[in-house]
Amino acid sequence: MYGDIKLFAGSGCPELAKKIADYIGIPLSPWDIIQFPNDNIMVRLHGSVRGQDVYIIQSHTRPVHRNIMEMLIAIDCLNRDSAGRITVVCPFMAYAQSDKKDQPRIPITARLLADMIEVAGADRWMTIDLHSGQIQGFYKIPGDSLTAFHIIASYFKQKNLDAVVVTPDLGYAKRGRNYAAELDLPLAFVEKRRIGNEAKREALTLIGEVVGKDVIIVDDLVDTGGSIQQAVTLVKERGARDVYVGFTHPILSNPATERLGSLPVKEYVTTDTLPIPPEKLLPNMTVLTVAELLGEVIMRTHEGRSVGELFNE
Repeated sequence: MYGDIKLFAGSGCPELAKKIADYIGIPLSPWDIIQFPNDNIMVRLHGSVRGQDVYIIQSHTRPVHRNIMEMLIAIDCLNRDSAGRITVVCPFMAYAQSDKKDQPRIPITARLLADMIEVAGADRWMTIDLHSGQIQGFYKIPGDSLTAFHIIASYFKQKNLDAVVVTPDLGYAKRGRNYAAELDLPLAFVEKRRIGNEAKREALTLIGEVVGKDVIIVDDLVDTGGSIQQAVTLVKERGARDVYVGFTHPILSNPATERLGSLPVKEYVTTDTLPIPPEKLLPNMTVLTVAELLGEVIMRTHEGRSVGELFNE
């Protein structure tokens, strides 16, 4: 139905893009991404993509808005060169937390981003661990909302821990239950409530028992590290032994590195959906790759095979 696979690496995750290309067994296609002195961006292909099955690999890392704009311009460039199909592979998608109007007079930016990707000319999208599953409904074009759950759970399963899975808030309870079921471990939750009329939240109590047990705290992302700091402090106060933290997206905005580095955590386990600068890579941080997951889904998409079969679905 389409021509050969063409992979293009954006500026947001070049190392991950190279790993994906190595897994599939094809080279990254060359292009020039030019930023002019006035910060305008231009993308120029080195060769034709007419009729080809094209995948843009671009994570929304810092600088976020430059990388988003680069992605949109790249989509337009490929569309105007008559690509057969354009798929945006976005391991981490920005603005996923802006998915609803939970306050007066605010935007729903996740919907805006979906509209821009469609208007630019993308035919499909692919991402990992959306902060809110409802974002899938913002797109009129088909896509694959994947998860790194199996990668992280398999890593912890090899450790054979006598542990309790803990979620840092009730909003992650369903995914936490998946971890507990996969690892055959009990589950506990950190309960958080608003204090008065303030927007600030404080971890108040732990629903479940962790006394004398190791703890695996799981979440989809770590931004400033505040929720993880509260959760770790709480489980240690409740008598937990060793604490492990598993999360998909290492956003690590300041002061996350300082917070995480000061906590009594034995190991942080995350993925390479976002590149981690060397100064933010902690000595007790393990980074698992999502390259094989994305590479396999790209090949199955190209060949018209089921993606659900990967997860026995």
